[in-house]
Amino acid sequence: MTKCSCGSKPEKPKTDLTKLKPLLTEYESLPGSLITVLQKTQDIYGYLPKDAIYAISDALCIKVAKIMGVITFYAQFRLQPVGKHLIMLCQGTACHVNGSENIATALEDELQIKDGETTADNLFTMENVACLGCCSMAPVMMIRTGKGSEVFGPLTPKSARQIIKGIYQGEGGAQS
Repeated sequence: MTKCSCGSKPEKPKTDLTKLKPLLTEYESLPGSLITVLQKTQDIYGYLPKDAIYAISDALCIKVAKIMGVITFYAQFRLQPVGKHLIMLCQGTACHVNGSENIATALEDELQIKDGETTADNLFTMENVACLGCCSMAPVMMIRTGKGSEVFGPLTPKSARQIIKGIYQGEGGAQS
């Protein structure tokens, strides 16, 4: 798999790269495939582990610094694991003028986390996003799970809390 020394990392990887090897083999000779490789890697792991970034660097012969520049430029990429349910709360203009800040406050209170954090039980990660493109439903949030995404809106602080409580109940437990 190692094609160059752009990202060689001396210590043994902590991440199982077995699932990544076929992807890197498929794309190693395709110029301009970095974003696709990062997206597919994130699909495999749920985020971009450091060891995977170094493996991508070696396979595509792209410096780690350049890869990190791409990762940090695009909001779609994550360097930390996320919860089972990723809550994306829209902060676009329509949502903002319709009270998205109140929704954020209610979710933070309900989940006991802030923007960008994950609950202690790893069930929820909350993220404020620029726009979900659902302005007619403002304020709106999208909740993504391994099974897909669902959009909720128009929201009130009370309805946002009820949605979270419903998901907790569906998980077979009560919220802590």
